[in-house]
Amino acid sequence: MNLALHSGWLGALEAGALAFVIGLLAYLLSHVLARALRWPEGHAIGWAAFAGVAIGAGIDLWHLFSLFFVNPGSPARVQLALAGIHDPDGLGTRVVMEIMGALGGALVAWMAFESRRADGNPPRS
Repeated sequence: MNLALHSGWLGALEAGALAFVIGLLAYLLSHVLARALRWPEGHAIGWAAFAGVAIGAGIDLWHLFSLFFVNPGSPARVQLALAGIHDPDGLGTRVVMEIMGALGGALVAWMAFESRRADGNPPRS
């Protein structure tokens, strides 16, 4: 795909929005799986949050982690490591926004399912 990727705050917000959608979809999938396997709702939320962060922020988290192992005494290796990263200046911001987006997506999907369940079942008297 030939996407126009933005840098800075706009790129971080776009990445966070994509991770939000991934978190929503991860919760939908884990909710169906949890019902089929008769897991508690907490397992569905936990696996959705884990999958959303792993898919939504995985590659940027890996880049951030791998930068710790680059020898700063070798400018060629540093330049090579930074060349493979889109917008290395905004990498930390993008990772934070992706994590918040993925967790927020799973939370919003869980809240939507809980409100639907509460509306469908009238209270017992």
